[in-house]
Amino acid sequence: MEELRNRAFFQNTIDVWIMLCNEKGWEWYNLDAYRKFISFLNSTGIRMQKFPLCIKESGGTYERGKDKAKFLEDLSHLGSEDASAYTIKLGAETISAIRSFSYLPISQ
Repeated sequence: MEELRNRAFFQNTIDVWIMLCNEKGWEWYNLDAYRKFISFLNSTGIRMQKFPLCIKESGGTYERGKDKAKFLEDLSHLGSEDASAYTIKLGAETISAIRSFSYLPISQ
């Protein structure tokens, strides 16, 4: 997570989600888990700004850039607030809250 913060203090929630999953050994391509993650962030009061993210233009932070694009496309078909991308400020308190998120990882 600190690696993302070192690149830029503000990050999109897709990249934050992928980094969290990498840290915890979870499968990141899980739409339901991502939606629970966004709901969790909202419930903790972390400030997020809705962000019209185009993964293809995001610089390909991860090797599986095409998978990220498909993930975002799949989310866009759901049409709910918890299926959106947001910008989030990665301060120490926010990173700590993010790392406290847990769910029963079920691969899709």
